[in-house]
Order: sequence, then structure tokens, then C-alpha cells
Amino acid sequence: MSDFVICISNDDNPASLILGKVYRRLPDREAETHDMLRVIDEDKSEPDGYLYPASSFAPIELPESAQRALMTASG
Repeated sequence: MSDFVICISNDDNPASLILGKVYRRLPDREAETHDMLRVIDEDKSEPDGYLYPASSFAPIELPESAQRALMTASG
């Protein structure tokens, strides 16, 4: 799966997720077995990210320059 996802639904978490925003996905195989994804959200206070339903996101492929910029921005 892509290292980046785009938020396609924030109905359950409008304060934490912005619809249409690209988020960095962190690897978490156990979470994925439960249809969850670990992402770095708007809070950014938790470097290990937070779990959200996978259905809230769609995987996307980004150019390498965009990936570098987002990796730098997300710490």
C-alpha cells in the first residue's frame, strides 16, 4: 500500500481529519487486519500516529518531490 492516503470521509473525526487532505500512513500490520490505518493526523502530538477506519482513506501515489515535502512537513 502507498505511504500516503487521502481522506475521503471525516464523518466520525471532523476535528482530527480534513476531507481531501493527504496524510502520511505509518506501517501497522495489526491495525490493517482490523481494517484500520495508522496516520499522522492534524494533532501531530503523537509521533506514532492514530488509528482510523481504512474506509476513511484512499491510497494515492505521489511524485517523489511531493513525497519528500510531505515527509519533511510531518516530521
